[in-house]
Amino acid sequence: MGLRLGSIIAALGGELHGDPDLVIEGLAPLASATGGQLSFLSHPKYQNQLAASQAGCVIVSGQFQVPASERGACIVSDQPYLYFARVTQLWKKSLPQPGALRIHPSAVIDPLASIHPSARIGALCVIERGVCIGADTELKSRVTVAENCQIGARCLLHSGVVIGADGFGFAPNDGTWEKIEQLGAVVIGNDVEIGANTCIDRGALQNTVIEDGVKLDNLIQIGHNVRLGQHTAMAGCVGVAGSANIGAHCTVGGGAIVLGHLTLAEGVNISAASVVTRSIHKPGTYTGMFPIDDNAAWEKNAAVLKQLAGLRERLRALEAQVNTLKNST
Repeated sequence: MGLRLGSIIAALGGELHGDPDLVIEGLAPLASATGGQLSFLSHPKYQNQLAASQAGCVIVSGQFQVPASERGACIVSDQPYLYFARVTQLWKKSLPQPGALRIHPSAVIDPLASIHPSARIGALCVIERGVCIGADTELKSRVTVAENCQIGARCLLHSGVVIGADGFGFAPNDGTWEKIEQLGAVVIGNDVEIGANTCIDRGALQNTVIEDGVKLDNLIQIGHNVRLGQHTAMAGCVGVAGSANIGAHCTVGGGAIVLGHLTLAEGVNISAASVVTRSIHKPGTYTGMFPIDDNAAWEKNAAVLKQLAGLRERLRALEAQVNTLKNST
C-alpha cells in the first residue's frame, strides 16, 4: 500500500515542497528511512541527521525548510511531531479494516452489562454486571472490567488491562488484617487510552476517576480513590497510591511513584523514577531522585546523607557559639 504526498496534503494540510505524485510506502525515523518512506524532524538536536537521511520526504518546521528542500521533498508544518502523529492516523485508516464482528465469541459478558453497538470487545475479555462501555471504545484481548465500572466513548484498552479490581484496603486487627470492602467503582471518561497490563483499582467508598483524554502506558498501577485530571499522561511502571488527586495536563515519567493522599496541581511534570512525597501546588517540572553513580561513590554519599541531621545540629550549635562571642565583645 502507499499514499501520495498530494493526498496527505489534501487530508492534513501543510506546505509541500516536492512532487505531489511521490508515493509514500511507509513511515520511519530519519536515520533509517529509505526513499519510499516519510519521516520527520521535530527537535533541533536531530538536525544533523537531516542532510544524511535517505527519506523520500521529511516533515519539518519552517526553520528547516531550506536544508530539507535541498536534500529532497519536505512538508512544512508549524508542529512537525503533531503532523506526523496525524499521518500515522491517516496511515492506519488506509490499512485493511477488521471485519464486522465486534464482539469476539470467547468474550464473557454479563447480561446486565451495557455495551454500545459500535464498541469492540476482543478475545477472552470479561465484562461483569453493571458495566457500561461507550461508543467506539475498543477492548483488546484479555481485558477485565469489573462490576459497575464505566468506560466512556472512543477509549482504547490494551491487552491485560484490569479495571475495577479491589483496592488495597485492610485494617489491622491484633496482628492480622481485616479486609475493607471496596464499595466504589471506576469511572473512565472519553478518549482515554490505557496500556497493556495496567491496573486501575475501584474506590473504597467513592469512585476512582480517570477524566477525559488521559493516556496511560503499560504496567501502571492506579490505587483506589485516585483522580486523574483531563489529558494527564503517565509513562510505564508509574505507581499512584490511593486517594492521590492529580490535576489536568500533568505528566509523570516512567517508574515514578506518587504517594497516597497527595495533590498535584494542573500542569505538574514529574521526572522519571522520582518519588513524590509531598503535595505540589505550583505548575512546573519536579525531580526527586538520588543521581546514579558508581557504587563506591554512591555508598560514600549515602553514608554522608545519614549524618546530615547530626551535622545540622552541630552547625546550629557552632552558630550559636559564634553569636554569643559576637554579643559579648
